[in-house]
Parts: sequence; structure tokens; C-alpha cells
Amino acid sequence: MNEHTIRTTILLVRHGECRGNVDGLFRGRVDFPLNETGLLQAEEVAEALSVFRPEAVFSSPLLRALQTAESIATASSSHLFIEDGFNNICLGNWEGRPKKEIAELFPEMWRTWLENPEALSVEGAESLNDVLVRSKKSLDRIVAEYQGKTVVAVTHRTVLKPLLAGCLGIPSPYFWKTHMDTAAYSVLHFDNLHGYSLFCLNQTNHLSRFTTEWI
Repeated sequence: MNEHTIRTTILLVRHGECRGNVDGLFRGRVDFPLNETGLLQAEEVAEALSVFRPEAVFSSPLLRALQTAESIATASSSHLFIEDGFNNICLGNWEGRPKKEIAELFPEMWRTWLENPEALSVEGAESLNDVLVRSKKSLDRIVAEYQGKTVVAVTHRTVLKPLLAGCLGIPSPYFWKTHMDTAAYSVLHFDNLHGYSLFCLNQTNHLSRFTTEWI
């Protein structure tokens, strides 16, 4: 086996359900814990991923992701690390506010969110491109360090979508072209010849219940 055929497996996981999901809030970096459903989902995704025998689990520092990651690390007897590059997008003054409220107060910006969120500019917030750059930088570093092994990244919808676009070369607009449910996982492979390739997306068969969040 030469260096070009050494394959690294990356399991991308969205955190389990929290109140911000159920209540239709823009979550950003508001530190919601998992709700009852989310705690169950964390256990279920942990069991599903244990068969991959991951070497390490990397988590966003936010509690909802960290709780999910802790379940995965425990079930797999893996090392757990906090990865700031996987933190959720900073949404400025939209954070913690109902999406319905934002739609009423800022109708033009809400339309941009629905049609072309890559172009959205909110005061004090990151852009999706900012998130893409920092999250992919983190993933590239992890893949280089764990070459030929399996790792888990637990993060957020608004990190996973730009991260996948960056890894797969999907041009903007990309945000609404992929979908990730809470506690779902996707599988990426990496090798030096082909770079990143997507093996499967938004796996939910392990979940006994979840609510799909479209916007």
C-alpha cells in the first residue's frame, strides 16, 4: 500500500436535538444543552458509530455537541478533543431569536437566508465562507494527523454544510443542496490521490425519533 491509497475515514455528526431546534430559533453560539430526545439520539448515534471503531472524537465546544461527542467517545472508547474550528457559526444579533421574528423584522435579509445564505451579512456575524475556511482548516489538520485511521467530528448544521462544500468542491450557492438531521451522520473518505470523497450522507436509520428541520 502506497501513500496515495491510504484512506482516512471521517464520520461527520450533527449534534442531537436541543430546545433551539424544537422552538425554531437561530441558535448560533447560544449554549443549549440536549433535550430529552437529544440525549436519546446521542446514545443511538454513539451505538451506531461504535462499529467504525474511531480513534478519536473531535467536538465543537458548545454543550449540545459536546454531550453528543461524549456519548460517542464513551461507546467507542475513543479519545475526545474539543475543536474550536468546529464551533457553530456566530450569528451576531440573530442568535437565540425565533426565525419567525427575524422574518418579520428583516424581510429582505430573511429572503436572502432562504435563497442565497452564502451572501447573507448580519452585523457581528460570521459569513458561511468564514465557517467553511476555519472548519476545513481544522479537518485538514486532523486528517493529516490521523492518516489511515477513523475519526469523528461532532458539530452543527451550519458548519457541516459549508465544510462539505469545501471538501467536495461544491460551488456557491451550496447551503440548501445538502441536508443533515440532528444526530445523523455522514461518511467522508480522504486519500492523497482523490482528496475527499462522500461515501454516504445524513444517515438516520439508527434514530428512533427525530424532527426534520428544513429552514
